[in-house]
Amino acid sequence: MDLSMLGALTRPLREIVANKWFNRIAVPVVIGFAIVFPLFFVGASPFINNTVQALVYVVMALGLNVVVGFAGLLDLGYVAFYAMGSYAIGWFGSEFLYPVNHQKGVHFLVSRLPGSLPGVHINFFIVIVIAAALAAAAGAVIGLPTLRLRGDYIAIVTLAFGEIIGNIAANGDQLHFGQYTLTAGRQGITPVDVPNLPGVGDFSPLNNRPWYYVALALVLIVLFCNVRLRDSRLGRAWIALREDEVAAASMGVPIVRTKLLAYATGAAFGGMAGVLLSSYTNTVNADSFNFSFSIFVLAMVILGGLGSIWGVVLGALALSYFNTYGIPDVLGPFLKNFGLDVTQLGFGIFGFVLVLMMVLRPQGLLPERRRKLEMTQGIGADESLVEVNA
Repeated sequence: MDLSMLGALTRPLREIVANKWFNRIAVPVVIGFAIVFPLFFVGASPFINNTVQALVYVVMALGLNVVVGFAGLLDLGYVAFYAMGSYAIGWFGSEFLYPVNHQKGVHFLVSRLPGSLPGVHINFFIVIVIAAALAAAAGAVIGLPTLRLRGDYIAIVTLAFGEIIGNIAANGDQLHFGQYTLTAGRQGITPVDVPNLPGVGDFSPLNNRPWYYVALALVLIVLFCNVRLRDSRLGRAWIALREDEVAAASMGVPIVRTKLLAYATGAAFGGMAGVLLSSYTNTVNADSFNFSFSIFVLAMVILGGLGSIWGVVLGALALSYFNTYGIPDVLGPFLKNFGLDVTQLGFGIFGFVLVLMMVLRPQGLLPERRRKLEMTQGIGADESLVEVNA
């Protein structure tokens, strides 16, 4: 099997996305279908449950794509920003800080039930803004040590940052600030507040439709921001930085500010997704903030195509469904016949998929036009033409 075979399978889809009428016609149609999509399933449908998680991963993958795909800065500690968002809803949307205000609680724009509980309870959508700000600040902090670094050294620093945040989350119950602790340690924070939108329905485990619509709205907002950022002056500066940092600096691109804005922007999207995912699962679990999560999100970006917005969306949906449905329900029974436990082979399967992509289609399923030309330049070209171009 050669590269052309996989390319032929995805060529029709790539041609549709590249067509100038795609954004004008196809996008509104897709959005309309996404709005009516959950009406074909019952409220507690497992498929809708998997779709909600997939949409949250889309937001995270789009955030990481800003850092890795647009700016070309490898980030192996993206789980830290997911953790920041999760603890934002844990701190400002639960009973975790129960001693506050003499155990009467602090409440702001919440429904009746959270408004009667101790702790800090702030409106869910305000918490999303707070989480974005906290994560953006953390992203700027992680960006500072990488200003003079390139390549593998950036990966080492970001990996260390992710591991530090994970350990702080697991052992934060030992850090006391008077009557309060930084985190609840491995015990976790549960329950946490859920959104409150009149007319949407009850946000409960038995009704996933309201969660779906909130996740879809967040995806659309992040998609809009990604498109506008990519086509902006800042987006062009990120691309210039990715292609050649020395050349970008010589052309007047402010390297320090450009890098920090890339980390902060991608981190903000990750923090927003962390709020929604933790509220949806109704817990803030320190054990979920591990290195494998960063690799999982990075795999989505690589699978879809670095720097390609629609490719990253496709990669996130594909890997998320593969993780929640394909591995346990399809590969699981098949491998069980050979005495293999699919839970112990999950990361091996993802690794195999990434290696396969790197060999057969390194530019991704729906690559960005610029990156597609970079990866395929000279393939099948006449030797004399190659010599002239050289």
